[in-house]
Amino acid sequence: MATASTLGWIGKLMTRELDAFERELALCPDAAVWRVAPGVTNSLGNLVLHVCGNLQHFVGHLLGGTSYVRDRDAEFTRTGVPRAQLVEEISRAATVVDQTLKRLTEEQMARPFPEAVGGVTLPTGLFLTHLAAHLAFHLGQAGYVRRLITGDSRSAGPLALKPLAD
Repeated sequence: MATASTLGWIGKLMTRELDAFERELALCPDAAVWRVAPGVTNSLGNLVLHVCGNLQHFVGHLLGGTSYVRDRDAEFTRTGVPRAQLVEEISRAATVVDQTLKRLTEEQMARPFPEAVGGVTLPTGLFLTHLAAHLAFHLGQAGYVRRLITGDSRSAGPLALKPLAD
């Protein structure tokens, strides 16, 4: 059964990954944010739009009751969104995760998530754990895409433990 600390842990993981997405953007020159590497389907910019849209929809809208309306197709087809706007999207997603997860109860975590995804309904706590794993998966992609496009092998420090300990 989920506990208050479990809710905090999931939120910390999601926030850490979103912070790392912002660091990936900071390491990427403007001209490379929307480039796609050969054999890869998404740019760093599209990955940012996708994870932010995903969290704002599933966490913010469905659990937190925000008015966010998702355009999943645009997450993968839009280009040229300025860096500052991408950073704002990351900030909005982090805020909605923080505000929503703080309000969830253990009882809500045990209930079915309010929307079936891919024909599957999971308990809310398990679905939130899935969302954290989904976010981490795309963060890994973002790091590799940035490195492929720029040739810059620097790490954005995605797996830092300190943010989880604070």
